[in-house]
Amino acid sequence: MLSDKEISAIRERADKATKGPWKAFIEGRDMQCGSDFIQTQGEDIELIGATEADFDFIANARQDIVSLLDEIERLKADR
Repeated sequence: MLSDKEISAIRERADKATKGPWKAFIEGRDMQCGSDFIQTQGEDIELIGATEADFDFIANARQDIVSLLDEIERLKADR
């Protein structure tokens, strides 16, 4: 079980990250030319050696982690 301190630390990291949503753009899937990248509300993120699944996971983690934290906090409050 995650402690309140651990949940707080995860929330703090999420809050410090570039604002979302983030979206993965993969050459050949989402566009026809250019390199693969993750679009953010700030600078785009480029990764070397990442698979298509890695790009999707990392991009969606920006939104998913916040949603999971919100759900954890809701469930804890319902106890």
